[in-house]
Amino acid sequence: MTIALGLSEFTATELWTFTFVVLTFGAYLYIGYANRVRDTKGFYVAGQGVPAVFNGMATAADWMSAASFISMAGLISFMGYDGAVYLMGWTGGYVLLALLLAPYLRKFGQYTVPDFVGDRYDSQLARVVAAICAVFVSLTYVTGQMRGVGVVFSRFLGVSITWGVVIGMAIVAFFAVAGGMKGITWTQVAQYVVLIIAFLIPAVAISAKLTGNPIPQLSFTFSDITEKLNQIQIDLGFTEYTAPFQSKTQLDVLCIVLALMVGTAGLPHVIVRFYTVRSVRAARFSAGWALLFIAILYTTAPALAAFARYNLIDTLHDTPVDEARSMEWVASWEQTGLLTLDDKNGDGVLTLSPEAAENEILIDRDIIVLSTPEVAELAPWVIALVAAGGLAAALSTAAGLLLVISSSFAHDVYAKLIHPEASEEKRLLVGRMTIFGAVCVAGFFGIHPPGFVAEVVAFAFGLAAASFFPVILLGIFDKRTNRQGAVAGMVVGVVFTASYIIGNRFFGMAPFMFGISAQGIGTVGMLINLFTTLVVSRLTPPPPEEIQEMVENVRVPRGAGATRSH
Repeated sequence: MTIALGLSEFTATELWTFTFVVLTFGAYLYIGYANRVRDTKGFYVAGQGVPAVFNGMATAADWMSAASFISMAGLISFMGYDGAVYLMGWTGGYVLLALLLAPYLRKFGQYTVPDFVGDRYDSQLARVVAAICAVFVSLTYVTGQMRGVGVVFSRFLGVSITWGVVIGMAIVAFFAVAGGMKGITWTQVAQYVVLIIAFLIPAVAISAKLTGNPIPQLSFTFSDITEKLNQIQIDLGFTEYTAPFQSKTQLDVLCIVLALMVGTAGLPHVIVRFYTVRSVRAARFSAGWALLFIAILYTTAPALAAFARYNLIDTLHDTPVDEARSMEWVASWEQTGLLTLDDKNGDGVLTLSPEAAENEILIDRDIIVLSTPEVAELAPWVIALVAAGGLAAALSTAAGLLLVISSSFAHDVYAKLIHPEASEEKRLLVGRMTIFGAVCVAGFFGIHPPGFVAEVVAFAFGLAAASFFPVILLGIFDKRTNRQGAVAGMVVGVVFTASYIIGNRFFGMAPFMFGISAQGIGTVGMLINLFTTLVVSRLTPPPPEEIQEMVENVRVPRGAGATRSH
């Protein structure tokens, strides 16, 4: 009787959400436990035995984080054309990684990016600098994932964002610690299935409802929905939804796209996925599968963004305040503090205005995707499924990032430098302890984030671009690049980029590099890194002959199916 009374206090959406969360989280925990590992090869690279198609799914889930699922469509919805920088940068970056770097890195046959840097440049100092950069980048990235988890839990389970982050920390720490890369990989396969179904079902339903065409990509392209939205925007005093360069300059757009592209190609948690397959050939195929799986969501996001903005304006603008607050979804999101209705002029009617001082509807960009099924009045189970998908996206990426942090310290620093004679059990213990420490730090910044989910993730991409991309690119294609150049380039690139981002976000520093924003400064950091690496390498002695021969061999197709021993 008590249980029945308690359940009766929940809405249908909350009951469905609780059901989906219990079922999906139970599946994740079981998969992580069933694939637990007892050796470092299984912990760091899943035993290098993951089939290409499943590695493609895991890579897609690892790469399509809370920023892709929760925040990207929200940013496009608010920014219009200018928000497409995230879409173009992240998609283009994966193509760049898959075609330019992944096969060669797999042929090199190491466990981690710092492993590659340390051995390619024959330098323990380079290994340590790369490990520090990997930890810094990954902590920044995982902060965004924890924030996404907190947003979902705060709305759909009625807990605070703080407790939502704590719950997410506990779940992701469990299957990351128990299963390592093997457990994470198979968990991510399940999470991809959940997140892509959760993203597509509401998009298809809303597309059919607004345009009569159930295929979002076609309805967005060939229907008159964008023309209607453009006219509504103009009538309200905004610029056209599809008008370019309204909130960002052309230079800033270019820099953000490039930072996201080369940042993707330098992300350690994505690169390590290509070490988990059997051969270079399998790495190429898994890259192709991943691109297909990624494209399904990324071609749907612009349509969902337009539908969401159209529905929000239609639902809230020029609506009596009391009527708006009587809507269940409005009342629920207001309680989280992520939606604010403020009748500033006291006329009892809500007004959406381009002027901040007059705007009476304030919506956090991170709730657009999560709230859209509710605004469209879809079934409670669809709303709950979207919540489960958002959690799957955040947790899948968080797990991969935590493993990178673990491997960067336990494998690249502890096992290689501090205690090379450590037993297999000792190395695993240090790796698992590192994950716990990283979870706590990420949780703190998830509760106190420096920006929206996608913004925080964009900072991580910029840091990856400024630190890793040049040394990986030159490490493969320029045998003359040496350890002195690599170390100097990484240090200069990451220090410049991090200083710019921290100064801009925390200390009110205005953008001084031609108006380039904190999200785009990674491009400048990457160019500084590239220039520094090339110049210093040419002013110092060349690498040893055996290192140069190794670089030549890595690029030779013959024997590409073989796996180098570690």
